[in-house]
Amino acid sequence: MLGRFELHDQDEMGLQEILLVLLERDQMSDAERSPLLASVAATAKVFGLAQAPVEQALDERLARFRQVYSGLAAWANADFWDAAWVTTAWNFWLPLAMQLSILRREAQRPIVQGVLGGQGTGKTTLGRALTLILQAWGDRTFSLSLDDLYKTYADRLQLRQRDPRLIWRGPPGTHDIEMGLSVLQALRQRQVDQPIAIPRFDKSLHQGAGDRVASELVSGIDIVLFEGWFVGCRPVEPSCFERAPFPIQTEADRTFARDMNARLHDYLPLWNCCDRLLILYPADYRLSRVWRQQAEQKMRSQGKSGMSDAEIEAFVDYFWKALHPELFVTPLVRQPGIADLVVEIDARHRPQKIAQPGA
Repeated sequence: MLGRFELHDQDEMGLQEILLVLLERDQMSDAERSPLLASVAATAKVFGLAQAPVEQALDERLARFRQVYSGLAAWANADFWDAAWVTTAWNFWLPLAMQLSILRREAQRPIVQGVLGGQGTGKTTLGRALTLILQAWGDRTFSLSLDDLYKTYADRLQLRQRDPRLIWRGPPGTHDIEMGLSVLQALRQRQVDQPIAIPRFDKSLHQGAGDRVASELVSGIDIVLFEGWFVGCRPVEPSCFERAPFPIQTEADRTFARDMNARLHDYLPLWNCCDRLLILYPADYRLSRVWRQQAEQKMRSQGKSGMSDAEIEAFVDYFWKALHPELFVTPLVRQPGIADLVVEIDARHRPQKIAQPGA
């Protein structure tokens, strides 16, 4: 039976209060123990951590929670979070980190966790949380974004001359796949004393077009978090575009979508470097447009340059025309076999449902 866990607001508030109280004392009442046991049992099943008796699993989760709480709190409270992050840590970050740490030891080599997620789904937040937790447990963790694999500015200018439809970086074809494959393979075959050059990309260069900057040298990595807006996406049947969802409307739109679909084949070797795939899945994919608008409005309110609402509409439509979430992400969520875990993100950017695909 497939695992599934859902957290409601009332349960979230109750868990948060209990966990914060238990930071100050070891003993807990039956009223406190019951919801904690239920959450541990449910999440342990989803994350494949159900080998130990639930009472023992609760004791271990509490010990691990206490071990990392101060580091997480210093980051979360200084950044942008309210106290709701506590239950996110308990039900999502901690069991996922435990799963990755176990897999690392079983594999006896570095592992790569793929993370698929669009605008506002929390890829950066998840990466930071996992890094803090896993490093506290002795697993050196490193985040690599699909964005870091973009072709250079000069190469993308030449690419755009050949294909004027590639007006923005991001769609299939704008990345240096061979470089990414070389980096991921080197990270998976870690030599402790041999530094690996990790590409880095600065989006602010060339008036926002971005360009590659100096590589970062790393060594001794145990867990790689490889994230991006279409990490793990597979090509679909070309017939899907005959009745494609909005904004794929014209024949030119359908041709562009088919071409982007065909280019996904080139990315499969990258995805095959991932030991696991996690999907951060908005409750409604159209939330990504809302979140983009909110992000740009915040930038403009701070006196920074930001896109207008009309520019955002065109920007988001462009990426949906390239790889529409309903065509490329939804099938991964519904069908077991490719992704390992799906985390549904609500309108407040919070994980509310955690499940294995198809559950």
